[in-house]
Amino acid sequence: MAHWLVKSEPASWSFDDQVAAGNAGTFWNGVRNHTAKQYLMAMELGEHVFFYHSNHGKAIVGVVEVIRPYYPDETDPTGKFGMVDFKAVASMPQPVALDVIKAEPGLAAMVLVKNSRLSVQPVTVEEWALVCRMGGLAPGL
Repeated sequence: MAHWLVKSEPASWSFDDQVAAGNAGTFWNGVRNHTAKQYLMAMELGEHVFFYHSNHGKAIVGVVEVIRPYYPDETDPTGKFGMVDFKAVASMPQPVALDVIKAEPGLAAMVLVKNSRLSVQPVTVEEWALVCRMGGLAPGL
């Protein structure tokens, strides 16, 4: 199974909002970048995803799980983009801030460091394990 990272501005949709959605979860829509779209399309049921607060906070704050794979995004008038559904799995006991990630040599190649503007990103197994340890979560979550 692959691992991923998605970004959200907490003023628009925070991890607390995701937790409040409960086990029913919610859709993740509004992606309008073709690279991010390809990553959404690659997500599979049950895969885990870091939830990153962008702009305010700039930290990985939790983990969500894919509960519905890629399907059309009804808010896209062009019909070119889609979305997935997530449910919250765990809060990060210690949020992992972007500056801490950038300072960690083991994360120097992470997409979040190299292309921080991309809203949906792959995360390697090694990066996943390291960020989980940094945040106080078991890597096998």
